[in-house]
Amino acid sequence: MQFTIEVGRYNPDGIYAENAKPGAPYPPPWQQAPPRRYQTYTVELPEYAVVLDALIAIREYQDESLAVRCACRSAICGSCAMWINGHANLACKSKLTEFTKDGKTRVETPPSMPVIRDLVWDMKPFWEQHNKVKPWLVGKPLADPSQEYRADNSRMEELIQEVSCISCGCCLMDCESYAVNPEFLGPHALAKAFRYAGDPRDAETRERLGDYSKPGGVWDCTHCYECVAQCPKGVAPLEQILKLRRMAVDSGFTNNAGTRHADAFADSVKHSGRLNELTLMPRSTGLFNVVGQLKTLPSAFNMARAGKLPPLLHKSIPGVKRIKAIFERVGGRFK
Repeated sequence: MQFTIEVGRYNPDGIYAENAKPGAPYPPPWQQAPPRRYQTYTVELPEYAVVLDALIAIREYQDESLAVRCACRSAICGSCAMWINGHANLACKSKLTEFTKDGKTRVETPPSMPVIRDLVWDMKPFWEQHNKVKPWLVGKPLADPSQEYRADNSRMEELIQEVSCISCGCCLMDCESYAVNPEFLGPHALAKAFRYAGDPRDAETRERLGDYSKPGGVWDCTHCYECVAQCPKGVAPLEQILKLRRMAVDSGFTNNAGTRHADAFADSVKHSGRLNELTLMPRSTGLFNVVGQLKTLPSAFNMARAGKLPPLLHKSIPGVKRIKAIFERVGGRFK
């Protein structure tokens, strides 16, 4: 079969190269913007071929200047992760017949990552965020150092999903929170964080949860579900982020905007059956946090200008007693 591949080519002498000196800080993704052009190739391949087959064929037989990173070709190493038709995927497991849209397949590096050349993106930001969550165990002291710590099998089974991560970066590529806030730890790092915070052998679980509750941590996730949709190994990072949130709240780390937002949201729905958007922002920021309240004023002005301010009078919905009964039945923090 004949396939048309549109490749995003990047000039290594662009803006990123100027900031790639040792010790130089990374600019925000939207400021990197290296020069980019799209080049179209046509390849003849079997029906079962994948995107990586096409890229290797182009590099070997048509254009040896094309830079593409790959290794195992078995969806294990994660090195061929790239944007395919606008979303992160592993090129080695993406069948061309399934990713051909309007007669072609577009491949490029993700816009939220610094690019080195063509389809090769710099993983330094990925590993920097990864290392911030302390991805290693701090063993609990044993009364008898000659003995080993025996973990309950059921507790360890809860960590199987996270162990499947191959650190390909697909989740971070499509993460909307990271795209606008490079300080966000990212779904890959937080999924790895749960693997250690949830391990019964770890001695610093509480300290970890405190760190993960700070700005840039678990509460900065916006639930876009892109990490769940794009993960090639079913790690579902969002699920692990939600587990960390519950662990952090249960451990007493509630003095943060994320927990206050969740409390305000649930409290509003419990008492009126609907969300009171007028009080949501002030309560999330902190009623006595004057500086925080002032920071929200620009957003309030923009909402007013767009005619999106919520009504001043907040009424309960009919049958709100049934909503309250659900909260009583579920129990927990919002009972």
